[in-house]
Amino acid sequence: MNYRHAFHAGNHADVLKHVALLALCDALTAKPSPVFALDTHAGRGLYRIDDESARRTGEAEGGIVRLDGQGSGLPAPVLRYVQAVDDCRRRHGAYAYPGSPWLLAHALRAQDRIACCELQPEEAAALKANFADDPRVAVRARDGYSGMRALLPPRSGSERFGRGLVLVDPPFEKQLDEYDDAIRALREGLERWAQGTFALWYPIKQRRALQPAYRRFSTLPARSVLVVELLVRADDSPLRMNGSGLLVLNAPWRFDLAMRESLRALVALLGEAGASSRVDWLKPPA
Repeated sequence: MNYRHAFHAGNHADVLKHVALLALCDALTAKPSPVFALDTHAGRGLYRIDDESARRTGEAEGGIVRLDGQGSGLPAPVLRYVQAVDDCRRRHGAYAYPGSPWLLAHALRAQDRIACCELQPEEAAALKANFADDPRVAVRARDGYSGMRALLPPRSGSERFGRGLVLVDPPFEKQLDEYDDAIRALREGLERWAQGTFALWYPIKQRRALQPAYRRFSTLPARSVLVVELLVRADDSPLRMNGSGLLVLNAPWRFDLAMRESLRALVALLGEAGASSRVDWLKPPA
């Protein structure tokens, strides 16, 4: 596949995904027991929004750039994200932008472990270089879906991790076939690690086209199935990404409430005419 996230780093989809990712990490680390995180489509983990790829699309202008300088009055998960980006810039330069592996490493603790899968050789090599000094992060140059089969349930020596997170963030270059692959992988992942929290990112062009996917999402063997979506404009064109969503399986307690408040703020900060958000249970927790 030819997808390179450098063209899209810091866009509105990254803002949604990364606000939610940090909120999930914070919920998981609220207890002292160790956490395992798997990033199935990790990319290189660190980007620059001033490089040629990012400037060619200008997508960060409609995402993280609109949050620059924001602080007081933001919901706690959005503020947490803004502060993480600021920390990344202090460490790596004023135009740095953190990918999901960087944010996982930032949010998790010394006792936690992170596995990152990346299939593209150049991206995998950059990812390894970016985390060469972090013993918590294991980088595997392989397909993320097969990585789920190999790495779940997670172990540390003879011990299994009781809690953790799997982030599935495919490029969706294959369109509807990607849903087949992702849903199959989520089903297998839940069978292997039923207590894990799983999050699948997906693009939205026209929401009504996702109705078959929603029906399939609701049949997954999770304790709960939550949909979190941010549309930055009306979903009236199949030719552009008007928003994106996260399917969250086995969401932590009160995560839905935190996301509702956060998405209301993001609609106001990032949205154009017709912008909206959605946080709905396809299968509510018992």
